[in-house]
Amino acid sequence: MNWDANDPSKKRGYHHGNLREALIDAALRLIGEKGPAGFTIAEAARAAGVSPAAPYRHFRDRDALMADVAERGFEAFRIRLESAWDAGKPNPREALNRVGRAYLAFAREEPATYSAMFEGGIAISQHPALHAAADRAFQVLREGCDSLFVSLPAGKRPPALMVALHIWAMSHGIASLFARGDAARRPLPMSAEDLLEAGVLVYLQGLTSP
Repeated sequence: MNWDANDPSKKRGYHHGNLREALIDAALRLIGEKGPAGFTIAEAARAAGVSPAAPYRHFRDRDALMADVAERGFEAFRIRLESAWDAGKPNPREALNRVGRAYLAFAREEPATYSAMFEGGIAISQHPALHAAADRAFQVLREGCDSLFVSLPAGKRPPALMVALHIWAMSHGIASLFARGDAARRPLPMSAEDLLEAGVLVYLQGLTSP
């Protein structure tokens, strides 16, 4: 490869043997600029400083590139949520609040990745690795909801999957509206974290009240 100063691949940080990473980085930049549906695989190639045909060495089409970006996002997301959960210490309610804050922080700090994960229009069932990564991230929330009700008699425990889905929907809605790090963020007269914590508290109290 020509490494002179006029080589566009050098200016964009592309190095031979790292094409996949260069394309993923380019896709994230374009998502940040145009949204997850606002670019083609040819534009990703151009942003990475490679030929239009180069992406097809690793990705059969644009959806495959987006699925890879989203899969990596869910893996990073899972790690963030697991760290916040910290095996439910010192108690499940407090640990679940930390998970909620971590959820919002991820949306705020990684807006392009978050958009790729949830707004990319990818048919998740057609990408098994992405599906598995998303499930692993959701499992952290499911584990938290299982732990919340373990002390209740079996006949009085709300279905943990239903609770996890409800809290996920609430978290995602607040993150998408109020905790993003991009122009889609709406103003809010309180912190997104306080809003989520209050919403989850009211919801859980309603579930467990007589």
